[in-house]
Amino acid sequence: MSTLPVVGAAMTLDEVELHRDWLFEKSRDLELQSFVDAEILNGDWAPLAARARRLLDGHGGRLGIHGPFWGFTIASEDPDIRAIVTRRLLQGLDVCAAIGATHMVIHSPYTSWSYNNLDDNAGAREALVERTHMTLRDAVRRAEDIGCTMVIENIEDKDPHIRVVLAESFNSPAVAVSIDTGHAHYAHGYTGAPPVDYYVKAAGNRLQHVHLQDADGYADRHWSLGEGSIHWHAVFRALAKLESNPRLIIEIKDKSKIPASAAYLASIGVAQ
Repeated sequence: MSTLPVVGAAMTLDEVELHRDWLFEKSRDLELQSFVDAEILNGDWAPLAARARRLLDGHGGRLGIHGPFWGFTIASEDPDIRAIVTRRLLQGLDVCAAIGATHMVIHSPYTSWSYNNLDDNAGAREALVERTHMTLRDAVRRAEDIGCTMVIENIEDKDPHIRVVLAESFNSPAVAVSIDTGHAHYAHGYTGAPPVDYYVKAAGNRLQHVHLQDADGYADRHWSLGEGSIHWHAVFRALAKLESNPRLIIEIKDKSKIPASAAYLASIGVAQ
C-alpha cells in the first residue's frame, strides 16, 4: 500500500458529477466552489446544499468549500465594508454547517504593497491585524462552534511568514494557513519572493490546506500540474516533513485535467 499522500481537488457540483468515481476511489478530499458568489449566498442555496449531500453520500474524504472573496479584503479600513465581509463569511460558514464542510478558504489581506510599505508607517502592521480581528471575530466563534477551520490563502503575499503570524494571533483551532502554489510561484517570479517550498516551510504545522496549481511565475495560471515550472519535488519534500496533514487540493482551470494532474504527481513519485 502506498504511503504517498492522496491529493483531492476543487470543483463545482456539476464537476463532482463528472469526477465522482475519481473522488470516491481513494476517498479524496474535496473543495466545493459552488458557494463563492454573493448571488448564491444571498439567495436560497438550500437546494445546492441538498444536492451536495446527495452527491457526496458515502464519500470518505474531507470536505470543504472556497469561501466568498470577490470584491473585498478582510482587513478593510471601512467599518461598513467590514460588516458586509463578516456577513459574507458567516453565510459561507452556514453553508459549511449545512453540508458538513470542515474547511473554508479565505483570502489573505496582504499584498506586495504591504511588504514594502507596512513598516514605513508606525503601527500599520498592528492596525492591519486588528482590523482583520474585527472582521473575523464573529466568524471565528461560529467556525469554532461548527468544527470548521478557516484557512488563510496567500494571494499577493511576498513574505511567507506574515500570514502565519496573523493566523497564530487568533489562538484558535478555527484559523489556520493555506498555500496556493501558483500564487507563491507568481510572487517568487514577479516580486522576488522566496520559492514555493519556502512558503511551506514558513507555515509549518499551521498549514492545513494547499491549492495545487502549476504556473510560470508570471501570472495566476491555474495550469494542470506538470505544465508550468514549479519544482514539485521540493514542494512535496517540504510537505513530507509536516505533521498537520494538510488537504492537498488540485485547483486548476481545466477541470477535465484533474485526473491527469494527479497522475502526473504519481508519475514523479510524490503523491497519488
